[in-house]
Amino acid sequence: MSRWGRNRWTSVPAVLAVVLGACVGGEPPDAPDGAETAMNGIAESYVRLVLAVGAHDADYVDAYYGPPEWRSAADSAAEPLDSIAARIGPLIERIGTVQVSAADTMLTLRRDYLEKQLESVQARVRQLQGERMTFDEESRALYDAVAPTHTEAHFDSLLAQLEPLLPGEGTIAQRYSRYRQSFVIPPERVDTVFRAAIAEARRRTISQVSLPPGETFTLEYVTNQPWSGYNWYQGNARSLIQINTDLPITIDRAVDLAAHEGYPGHHVYNVLLEQHLVGERGWVEYSVYPLFSPQSLIAEGSANFGIRVAFPGEERTGFERDVLYPLAGLDASLADAYATVLSLVERLSYAGNEAARRYLDGAIDAGEAATWLERYALYDPERARQRVRFIDRYRSYVINYNLGQDLVREWVERQGGTADASGQRWEAFTALLSSPRLPSGLQ
Repeated sequence: MSRWGRNRWTSVPAVLAVVLGACVGGEPPDAPDGAETAMNGIAESYVRLVLAVGAHDADYVDAYYGPPEWRSAADSAAEPLDSIAARIGPLIERIGTVQVSAADTMLTLRRDYLEKQLESVQARVRQLQGERMTFDEESRALYDAVAPTHTEAHFDSLLAQLEPLLPGEGTIAQRYSRYRQSFVIPPERVDTVFRAAIAEARRRTISQVSLPPGETFTLEYVTNQPWSGYNWYQGNARSLIQINTDLPITIDRAVDLAAHEGYPGHHVYNVLLEQHLVGERGWVEYSVYPLFSPQSLIAEGSANFGIRVAFPGEERTGFERDVLYPLAGLDASLADAYATVLSLVERLSYAGNEAARRYLDGAIDAGEAATWLERYALYDPERARQRVRFIDRYRSYVINYNLGQDLVREWVERQGGTADASGQRWEAFTALLSSPRLPSGLQ
């Protein structure tokens, strides 16, 4: 997951300041040859709107590295929600009139992106004003996607496949919890293991993706958070990656979080957007990242799929067995069997969506949601309660991980980036990270 603290916003890069001075301001024409200019003006208004909403919702502005005076103006104005809402509709109408040549793919993608992001801002403001949406209504309005619905029978069939692989007595969840204890990284070895995983993820990524000189990250360990990991993008190709140590960390989470939060996940995604869309093109809308928006499905989906891109097939298990298990002091002979179990458990990820859907729609309460997660997602009780706290805070955001991964994978594979074509997979994946794609545009 990627999130930005309001006290961590950074100043605008010099290249962006120059571009902004050249292309923003005035009433833009709507003629085809003025489409870029028209969208530059709308983009500035969009950024200011997102910052204004952020004054009402501390989680909303996930990242911002645009002009600091825009942020200061939003904070000092404390614009009422009714006033913010009144400004969004005209902008949506205006972006709909911008004419773009069908041959200009990037500009078409930009226009569609701005329109859908503005609609998402509008929906979030309505929520802050008190409007209630169902889980699916909310996910469509905020993230431009709706996750499929699955029944208990679907998950029961998956659990039946998993059961023979878990030794001992008790429920499948209890047996899985005991099984995982053999793969917990000792606390004193967590940093060593994570740094090795990040180094390998970075090595694999930079061999395929061109990143700007000086890109870097800082790694920290934190507690008392509803998430397991977070990337706080700071602009200028820098990230702060935080790992939550509230609960025991199993060996598989090292590669998961290294790739998801770092390489080629959130860190690389933000670096490429800043480099190619903000720096080179001057598209100021990408200097701000509203968390509850379609961009999050692309961000989370690509970060999850990026794990497979960087560590395809048996390469992940081999690296874990040969490098990470010894560093963690764990029995490497168990690596293959554990990987098989995890591949089946991953197919239960949509059970988390069902728990959130039923809980947020009022069909079950928080305790029942935790019980559902224990039974069908195989969470232990403490982790299930942590996940319910996550749902309380981020609501339908949960679809961005599994549905996002599926949509990104399918899109990359349609571009020829199949599992047996590593070069084409990296090429398609990198193109996605560097372009203004929408969830609906991946389907």
